[in-house]
Amino acid sequence: MQYTNLFCELVKKGIKLKYRRSYLGVLWSLIEPLLTMIVLTLVFGTLLDHHEASFPVYILAGRLIYGFFSQATTTALKSIRANEGLIKKVYVPKLLFPMSGICFNFILFLISLPVLFAVSLVLKCYPSVRALLIVLPLLTLFLLACGVGVTLSTMGVYFRDLEYLWNIALMLIMYTSAIFYYPDRILDSNVSWLLKFNPLFCVISSARSCIFGEAFDTWEVLYPLGFAVVFLLLGTAVFKRKENEFLLHI
Repeated sequence: MQYTNLFCELVKKGIKLKYRRSYLGVLWSLIEPLLTMIVLTLVFGTLLDHHEASFPVYILAGRLIYGFFSQATTTALKSIRANEGLIKKVYVPKLLFPMSGICFNFILFLISLPVLFAVSLVLKCYPSVRALLIVLPLLTLFLLACGVGVTLSTMGVYFRDLEYLWNIALMLIMYTSAIFYYPDRILDSNVSWLLKFNPLFCVISSARSCIFGEAFDTWEVLYPLGFAVVFLLLGTAVFKRKENEFLLHI
């Protein structure tokens, strides 16, 4: 708690640096997902013959959640090396750096959510009362990003090439998260485990269920939550055990 002010400053710094020399600033958090949704809808709506009014909303929900997870974990992975100068000069709890990176990306993610609901209203996909339950998958998403991000931040100190490997892993995660296609055919096949055991797919699917007023799948709620908690506990324990060695490797 005594480092709360520093943590807040690190979060503010992350937001400012992200939009440094940008004319649109934070407004880009609203425009970028909207433009991406339009492109993906035009491309995959045509290729896969999906012309439903709800398809853009379906894509946008997946794109926003994946975008946050990708940016938050990548920022956390690089956080210790990115703050090398500060770490070498003064003592601060090093866990502040990956956590602040995840938090400022989560703030920007929350800022972009109104775009999703605005698009839903424009396309007449009116949310039901179940939409309020989206708090649960969003909380799971935040915990998942924290768990994976803290684990990656420790590994990134020792293995510099992990940044490149993680970019490849993120591409695999994206294609197995059903962002721009309906997963029914895959879920009915022998490779359904590719989706069912991808915690991010489960989070995206449960969030979509809230948006479209559908019932939760118990597995899609409990599995990613358990995955996130286990990763967070193990990742934090390893981080705390190794943090005193970071100065020798950065």
